[in-house]
Amino acid sequence: MKAMGIIFANIYDSSLGELTNKRTIASLPYGGRYRQIDFTLSNMSNSGIRHIGVITKYNYQSLMNHIGSGQEWDLDLEEGGLEYLTPFALGHNGSYRGKLEALNSAMVFLENSLEEYVILADSNVLCNIDLEKVLERHVASGKDITVVVKEGIANGTKQLDLGIRLDEQGQLADMAVDYCAGPEYLASMGIFVISRELLIYFVKESVARSRYRFERDFLLKQFNDKNLTVGVYSFEGVAMFNESTLEYYRNNLALTDYDTRHNLFRTDRNIYTKVRDRVPTTYGENAQIGDCIVADGCQLDGEAEHSVFFRQVRLGEGAQVKNCVIMNDCSIGAGAELYCAILDKDVVVRPGVRLIGTPENPMIVKRGEIV
Repeated sequence: MKAMGIIFANIYDSSLGELTNKRTIASLPYGGRYRQIDFTLSNMSNSGIRHIGVITKYNYQSLMNHIGSGQEWDLDLEEGGLEYLTPFALGHNGSYRGKLEALNSAMVFLENSLEEYVILADSNVLCNIDLEKVLERHVASGKDITVVVKEGIANGTKQLDLGIRLDEQGQLADMAVDYCAGPEYLASMGIFVISRELLIYFVKESVARSRYRFERDFLLKQFNDKNLTVGVYSFEGVAMFNESTLEYYRNNLALTDYDTRHNLFRTDRNIYTKVRDRVPTTYGENAQIGDCIVADGCQLDGEAEHSVFFRQVRLGEGAQVKNCVIMNDCSIGAGAELYCAILDKDVVVRPGVRLIGTPENPMIVKRGEIV
């Protein structure tokens, strides 16, 4: 493929609060056994992209431990492959304020690459997309940049990083940044296709004028100044926007729906992740588990409904779990009761403890806490 990929690992970290205090949003666990970046890496790998840079800012140790050399995504190559663009490797302190400054910090990586096009992607929107088709549409359109968008996200209350409104001919009519747009707007999925040379030019030009926001200071400004032609690619599949703790919670539980799960995890385009050999999950004699996503290595002796269990969770006898997201290596004691909660990794819930949240405000228990 004549395109390279750049993934932003830390953009939107602050929007998920405690869940990303000690990890990047890219390494946030999702769906029982995955990390969010697995979807972006898999989309690029499945589309034939073999040269990918991951721009990190801080808290990236767990991300690097998870991805490693990129072997699971067929990126452990002598030429191209996967590159970590860390602050140390890039020779700065990692204090960039937005994507433009992040791209400027990776300028040597961009300038030394040979691919004609660059596909930029965030780590907070999960989907299964054929990026080769996106690139083909971009090249055929002759536009300077193509934005991948999703219909049905804007509702007048959700703030969009970038909203796109089309005219009756399907051409771009208006863009809005940081705006609670109505349903006539399409939501950007944080995926952009642009030529490498044009990206280099605009990044340098923008940063020289102290502009650092990609959507606001580059895309919107250059479009309004008529210096940039913008194409739109509308994605029809399932897209999970994990831009808040509540969205992350709901989008995990959404995987209990067969159609949603089948659309996101397609058999013709696999989503890959780090391989971990674990024993199968075992269910106790009195266990009652229904409408749940359960990873391997668990020991479930209690009751659970409409919940997601990551690897090696222990659920004690008589414990009740409903509408919960339980991350790796958590232990829930006998007789405990959990409702609408998110347990980060290595949490211990003592026997008989009750943790009660609401569907609109799930309770969050920090990593490693004992309650």
